[in-house]
Amino acid sequence: MASLYDRLGGKDAIAAAVDQFYEKVLADETVNHFFTNTDMEKQRDHQTKFLTYALGGPNEYGGTSMKKAHEGMNIQPEHFNAIAEHLADTLTELGVEQADIEAVMEKISGLAPHIIHQ
Repeated sequence: MASLYDRLGGKDAIAAAVDQFYEKVLADETVNHFFTNTDMEKQRDHQTKFLTYALGGPNEYGGTSMKKAHEGMNIQPEHFNAIAEHLADTLTELGVEQADIEAVMEKISGLAPHIIHQ
């Protein structure tokens, strides 16, 4: 069976999804303040590499751990859920099959303990 990475369309598709995802995130006043001082070009590249790896693609991710990356941000469950919802909505808009969206969201939800309240 093909990896989620392959089923979603590979690196270019992941990069396009990340761009669309961040459009939603940056328009959302409940979470956009987390990105006020963020180099979004670097963030998009970083997120593309992370998702590529997390979804079974090649490992080009060299970032810090989820816990370290979100340390001191005091992300609350409602922030995490808003970000996850933006990702699910993006994947839906891109025509990703529901079973694959659910698989992606399952992977993302597993990261919650490393992101929330850090």
